[in-house]
Parts: sequence; C-alpha cells; structure tokens
Amino acid sequence: MSGRAQLMWDEAVTGYDFGPDHPMDPVRLALTRRLITAFDLDKDLDIVSAKPAGDSTLRLVHREDYIAAVKAASEDPAAADMAYGLGTVDDPAFARMHDVSARIAGQSVGAAEAVWSGDTLHAVNFAGGLHHAMPGAASGFCIYNDAALAIARLLELGAERVAYVDVDVHHGDGVQAAFWEDPRVLTISLHEHPRTLFPQTGWPEETGHAEGSAVNVALPAGTGDEGWLRAFHAVVPELLAEFRPQVLVTQHGADTHFEDPLAHLAVSLDAQRVVQASCHELAHQHADGRWVSLGGGGYAVVDVVPRSWTHLTAIAAGRPIEPAAVVPEEWRQEVFARTRQLAPARMTDGRDPVWRDWESGYDPADRLDQAIVATRRAAYPLRGLLP
Repeated sequence: MSGRAQLMWDEAVTGYDFGPDHPMDPVRLALTRRLITAFDLDKDLDIVSAKPAGDSTLRLVHREDYIAAVKAASEDPAAADMAYGLGTVDDPAFARMHDVSARIAGQSVGAAEAVWSGDTLHAVNFAGGLHHAMPGAASGFCIYNDAALAIARLLELGAERVAYVDVDVHHGDGVQAAFWEDPRVLTISLHEHPRTLFPQTGWPEETGHAEGSAVNVALPAGTGDEGWLRAFHAVVPELLAEFRPQVLVTQHGADTHFEDPLAHLAVSLDAQRVVQASCHELAHQHADGRWVSLGGGGYAVVDVVPRSWTHLTAIAAGRPIEPAAVVPEEWRQEVFARTRQLAPARMTDGRDPVWRDWESGYDPADRLDQAIVATRRAAYPLRGLLP
C-alpha cells in the first residue's frame, strides 16, 4: 500500500456534457480539479486514470439492451430511444455519450478495485456519484450508475458487506434499486423529502427486501446545518456499527447547499465538510479505513461544487484544508476567465455548524425529529436495533 490516497482523474470526463443549457455543467469538474492543484494537494495523492468500464463490467448492473441503446444514441443522438430515458430533457443524448459515461464508471470501479486490493485505503472520484441511473434506463442526469457498479465490483471481488451512504439532496434511488434484494449491501440515503423533490422516492418505509438493506431519511424542505447533521449522526454511525462493512462507499452530492438552484435544503459548505470528515472517521472505525468517495449532484458550479469536493479530496489525502483558508488567487482568476463569475475568497461559508446528539432526546412536534423517528422505526427493528 502506498499510504497515499488515490484521486481518480482523466480530463476526458469533462466530456460528460449535456449541452450549454443543461444544469450539469462539466466546468464544475474542471474547476474542482484545478482547485485541488491550486492547494498543492497533488503531492499528497496518487493521480490515477482507470480504463473505461467495458461491457462485461457495465452488465454487473445494467441490462445489455440498455447498454446497446446508449451506444446507439452516442452514434446518432437524434435517434435516441426515450423508452430508455435517453433524449429527454434531463438526459439529452450527445456524441460519444457511451464512451465518456463508461470512463466515469471506470474511474469508480478502479477506485473500488484499488481499495479492495490494498493499493490504497482511500480513493476519490468526484466525477462519479451518478446514482439515479437504473439497470435499464437513464435518469436524473445519470447514464451509467458508477456507484452501483463500484459496489457490484467489490462484491464480485469477494466483499461480503459493503455500506453505501448517500448525502446528495436527491434520493439515491438507482443504487437502492440495484441492491434492493441483496443483504450484502446496506444503502443509506439522506435526502430532501420525496414530496418536494425528484425522484419522489426514498420514503422511510422503503427498507429493501433483504432485512432492512435500505435505509432512507426524508428531510423536510428547508432543513439547514443543525438538522442535517443531527439526522446524519442519529442514523448513520449506529447502522454502520451494526453492519460492520468491509468497505464504505459514500456519495457527496453538493446540491444540499443553500445556493443550489435545483433543491430546497439550506446546508452550508461547512456542514458538508463536517459530514465528509465524519465519513472518513466512520470508514476507519468500521471498515478498517477502506473508503471510496464519490461526487454527485451540485449545480452551483462555481461557488459550491469545487470547494466542497476539494475539501473531500483533501480529507481523503490526509491534509484537510482549514475552512478559513484563502482560495488561491490563480484559481479565482481561472474561474473568471472560464465563467465570467467572481469566485469565492475563502474555503468556508462562515458557518460553525453544531447539532444536538440524538441521545439528548427528541421533540415529537419537530418535523426534522419526526423524519428521524420515522426512519428509525421503519428500519432499525429489521436490523435488530431499538428504534
């Protein structure tokens, strides 16, 4: 083992581009990579470009006819088959769509392989986390489900218990669906309530067909730092302690942020950083340090996403960035040159997040506490835990 974290990166992933009017602007990936370099984190990382996922790997999760449909749409975007979710407003087809989607999937699969083999303890693919793609359809800006493919590859290599924690503002529906009946995988998703946000799934009662293999915390719209962190710490650590994963896979969509234009939570960059650090700590507590961390959603592509995922990468590299750190001037100049937007000056939103531990008691009239109780009552008994 090198002792250094791996950053999975290939400039070609910035070709995952649905067009100029689509909210998933690939500039967010390029700017994140540049900010990591601006903070001189490259010297603490092994930068690795894995090969694209081949058809046999993609078939670990996706149907053969769907893969064929993606390839066909890549050759002729105008002929994309909407029966497979392709050519829609959310997932418009584009040239070489299969190639770049398979490349992103390959980075996550490569991360999983590196962690399982012992080449590294921590591997990051911030271009990944495309958690909505289903076995037979594109969905929610996601063509191939790299998170599910990474987990499936771990199982193929012999892992007996893999935990997946998803803190994107949207429910991790595609990963949940892929392992709905598999007791070897525990999926935990914290997300905005399905009443108010796509994909309208992720209710507490969705617990899987395999003894509580799925856990969902549906947060009220407007939930901020204190409630988000309270919910995370009221559910995730206890479940991981019971499940005892051999590998922890986490998805860190940055769209929980209060500036994100597509959702309705009010979480700060500073709270996102707290959860990233908590996931790192939980990997060491419960998975012998084996941690695969992925990106996900995030549509405040200058102010939020690059800073959030640079914090994530720095934590994985063992050189966390202080929130008050000044953003390097050369990066701010590049942001303006690329986007004509002014970049943030520091690696913080100026918040100091605090939360009440669940053990301190709960308020039955509080909507956030009601959401936590609903999750614990639905899922905990299935795992032999007291709600």
